[in-house]
Formats: sequence, structure tokens, C-alpha cells
Amino acid sequence: MTPVAWQQAWQEALYGPGGFYRSAVGPSGHFSTATHGGPGEVLGAALARLARENDLDHVVDVGAGRGELLGHVYAAQPTLRRTGVDVVARPASLDPSAEWLVSPGGGPDLPDRLRDLDGALVIAHEWLDVVPCPVAEVDDRGVLRHVLVDPVTGAESLGEPLDGDDLAWVTAHWPTDRAGQRVEVGLPRDRAWAELVSRVARGVLVAVDYGHRGGDRPARGTLTAYRHGHQVAPVPDGTCDLTAHVAMDSLDHDELVDQRTALRGLGVDGRTPPIELAGSDPHAYLTALASGSAAAALVAPGGFGDFLWAVKRVG
Repeated sequence: MTPVAWQQAWQEALYGPGGFYRSAVGPSGHFSTATHGGPGEVLGAALARLARENDLDHVVDVGAGRGELLGHVYAAQPTLRRTGVDVVARPASLDPSAEWLVSPGGGPDLPDRLRDLDGALVIAHEWLDVVPCPVAEVDDRGVLRHVLVDPVTGAESLGEPLDGDDLAWVTAHWPTDRAGQRVEVGLPRDRAWAELVSRVARGVLVAVDYGHRGGDRPARGTLTAYRHGHQVAPVPDGTCDLTAHVAMDSLDHDELVDQRTALRGLGVDGRTPPIELAGSDPHAYLTALASGSAAAALVAPGGFGDFLWAVKRVG
């Protein structure tokens, strides 16, 4: 098969007619995120608190999967209006009180009805890392070129030199001229985020993702894949999730903090309950122990705690 630019192959592999995110099992059949299980319960409660603290009554989850995070928000505060956005039809398991909007094409494409949000907390949790973007590599002569990929085998080759807006973005945010170094061009992520911000009249937007900042860019990039709970070589054939970390500092934001800092500000610290509670109230102790364990997973270094939160306030 003729090699194509990674961005094109990536888009088709995830969001095309037979794309990974359109499969019946969904992402949760291949990996767990911070929105699942115990960590999801703690995260949902923290986001409900964030909405309350900012006088917001609507939580919008962009890239909502099968609605897992919305379910946890509902459990924490049933009075909040909730809307999920994803490429699939409304999940059967979603609470009837929640709304659902289908994205037309996945990635940065947003539903027309998602506009003029007033009083909304908009969460993009691990959304931008699966917005496909150009991948480029510096050749032996110091020229940054598009990386092409065979959609069937994953074999790579170098294409035309990077130019235009893509090259301008790299020059501003991820400059490199060392042979063999790779760049994931964050311009499509910046544009997707800017489009999401434009849909909010008043509210708070939070992008949560594995990411990096200027001065700490990965020399070989981060493009990788996951299938059935295992990290695998990235092949854009629709059978695996394809993801790359986000240049979080290039997003329009008012605040950029790691997840540990963000969640501790919302009362999540991962502490173990006092052992005395086990004697006085065993049930309460076990409940607090489970919650503390889930919270610890959310703030743990080397895991979810390394997420970055880009926060944008509108209106």
C-alpha cells in the first residue's frame, strides 16, 4: 500500500468507518483510564466540586467514551446537568438524565449543537492526545520532513519537508535540527482546543492529558499504540489506539499545573485513613481506604499524577 502522512492514517484508523473508536467494545475494552473504576469515582467527585466552586451547573465531557466519567459526576452530584460528546451513538448504559451529542468525524470535529455553553465545566480528558497530528523527523541533512506510514504494516519513510503553518508551529514550540529527532506537530491540537473554547460563552475548560512543556520535549516523540491492555507498535490499521503526548503549553490557557497539584486543590490527597477508624467503624474505614487508594492512583508519580491540566476560564 502507498505510504501516507501519519496524520491522515491516524485519523482513518481511529475515526474512519471501521475505526478503533467506533468499535462496539470501545476503548475500555483495551485499557483503563483515570475515568474508570475507583479513580473515576474520585475524579468525578473532584470535578463536581470544581463545578460548584465556579458556580457552574453543567458538565460537558468531550471524548466521553461510553460515558464513564459522566456516571461518576452524577453519583457525586445528581443535580448537575451532564452532556457527553463522542463519535459513537448514545451508550445504552448512560443515565437517562444525561444528554449525548455525536461528533461528526472524531478528533477535532465537534457537533454543531455544542455552542454557546453558559455555566459549563468542559472537560477534555485524554481527548487531545488522540487528535491526529503530523509527525515529522529530521533527516541526515538537518531537514525536518513529514513521516509517512504504510497503514497496513506500520512501516515508515520520510516524505516532503515540513513547511507552512506546521513548520511555523515547530519553530515556535518545538525547534530541532538534530538528525533522527522527531516532532509531533501540535497545531491540530491547538486548533481543536481553540474551537472548543470558542463554543463556551461562560465557563471553565480543562484539558487533562499526558503532555510536555517547552524545555522538556521528548527527543524521539511519543507516538505509540495500545491493544488489549498492552503497549504495542503504532500501526494505523484500526485495531489499536494511537496516541501521542500533547504539547500542553502551546494550548490557550490561564493555568497549567500537574494533576497532583490540581486535585490536591480540590481536596484529593490519597492519604490512608487513620487506623483508629478501623476499630470504631470498620465499614467506614474500608470505604475510606478504598477511596484513599483510588485517590493515590490519581496523584501517583509515574502514572496519572503526571497528567497536566490546562485550564481556561471564559466570560
